[in-house]
Amino acid sequence: MVSFSGTVESDFLKSLPSELDNKQKLIDHSSADFETLRANLIKYVKATFPLDYNNFESSDFGVLLIELMAAVGHIQSNKADYLVNENYIGTAKSRDSVKRLLELIGVRMKGPISAAANASLTFPVATAVSNPSSLTLSPSDRVITISSPEDGGTLSYTIYKVNSNGTVDLTDPTQNLEFPTTVDGGVVTITDAVLLEGALVSEQGIFNSPEDIKTINLAQSPYVERSAQVFLTGDSSTEGVYKEEENIYFASGGDDKVFQVTTDEQFRASILFGDDSIGKSPSLGDRYVVTYRVGGGTRGNIAKGVINALISGESEGRSDSGDVITASVQITVENTSLATGGRDAESVEQAKRYAPLVFRSQDRLVTLPDFKAFANNFASNYGSTGKATASVRRAFSSANIIDLFVLERASDSQLRRATQEFKRQLLEAVETKKMITDEVIIVDGLIRTLDLVVTITLDENLRRSEARVLQSARASIVNYMGMDNTDFSEPFVPQDLIRVLLDDEKDIRFAEVTNVDKPISVGFNEIIQLNNLAIRVEYV
Repeated sequence: MVSFSGTVESDFLKSLPSELDNKQKLIDHSSADFETLRANLIKYVKATFPLDYNNFESSDFGVLLIELMAAVGHIQSNKADYLVNENYIGTAKSRDSVKRLLELIGVRMKGPISAAANASLTFPVATAVSNPSSLTLSPSDRVITISSPEDGGTLSYTIYKVNSNGTVDLTDPTQNLEFPTTVDGGVVTITDAVLLEGALVSEQGIFNSPEDIKTINLAQSPYVERSAQVFLTGDSSTEGVYKEEENIYFASGGDDKVFQVTTDEQFRASILFGDDSIGKSPSLGDRYVVTYRVGGGTRGNIAKGVINALISGESEGRSDSGDVITASVQITVENTSLATGGRDAESVEQAKRYAPLVFRSQDRLVTLPDFKAFANNFASNYGSTGKATASVRRAFSSANIIDLFVLERASDSQLRRATQEFKRQLLEAVETKKMITDEVIIVDGLIRTLDLVVTITLDENLRRSEARVLQSARASIVNYMGMDNTDFSEPFVPQDLIRVLLDDEKDIRFAEVTNVDKPISVGFNEIIQLNNLAIRVEYV
């Protein structure tokens, strides 16, 4: 028998809807950093487990788990931001990211560039060959190794013969160099030679792969820009010397013997040939000989006379009876000029500055920015690069005449007057891409040197760190005045230099350019270059 006490009990409250049932509403999806994530996780725990957990001391194990989750969220948030930034050319900072983005639009970041110097080769007349007519150097004898004045490491230079077009004759796949000689007072002196920084490497092989697009992966690195030269033997339609092009898809037809060089992050190079519709494709069974150099960089820029080495060679002449006779001779090799033009690999900042202009030009030169971008990215066949600007003449009768003002790079911080060979090669490259009605004149740009005296003020407690601060400040000023950060017609504004210096060097309290009190303007064909820099230190 059931008895009723008069009281009705129910747990209906459990069935009533509550905001706590929808826990997703308690999650703040805008949280990104560690502190915000930690605070929101603690807030979430307090709201969802008010009676089960209420010990939020930093030493508690539960708080440890919360902080671990906040740290993971912080890492994931930063990683997502990083990936987004690295996939946009304007915000990418990693060299690998910028390189891959530029490759999507057909622009390749340049690797290290070698220094170049004029060379003289002298040797006494051998007894066996009293009237030599030629001198032959083997590939191994062409390489000279010295200790780098910059870091004491090994530094190699390769001897090249200077032809009328500035290139090396590749018709002899053995890579022997032959110089014509004349005797003067019992001594033979050869001056039509040049030393290019980098060790000479020669590789041979056979094309035995059926792929339409054939490649050669070079074994040694870092590859020096514009140093590869390719010679093929075999099929009569494909054998001969192949010429390097920046992009074979723009610059060639089906019968053109050209190749393109691609490099990876470690500057290991691969040689890419055409497919018979865009560039000639080597035939199966063709043999190839590839020569290139490894090295490059600013460490190859040395003073005149630093190289003074002995190498061996073969002197050749004829006897009185007309027979050919040869003799081994010891040759003294010396660099008779400064070795300049050596540059490290293209920086991210420089690539981001000029690559969009190169892409916009689409391998033809129409506007003045097209000419400027092309000239600033041009590299000669020995790797030298320059700085350029373009202008059109204002006279009505000469509005189609474009003056291309050019300076050649001597180092990352210095320019020089462009050599005739560099200007000749640049003009030849421009002629194939300009409009047919345009006339391009290569003109020397003007360098305006600037001496700077900068006074910096430091706290007294930094007196012992003066050398470190001075070195860092000097590097910041030199970088600001570097060739990658200056351009033609850009004025020098001392206040801009001070702002950058104070942003870079937090230890400096005050700074002032004491010998320049107002901006210095230059002409459209002039560029400011740092000459001497003196830094004075004061303490407060």
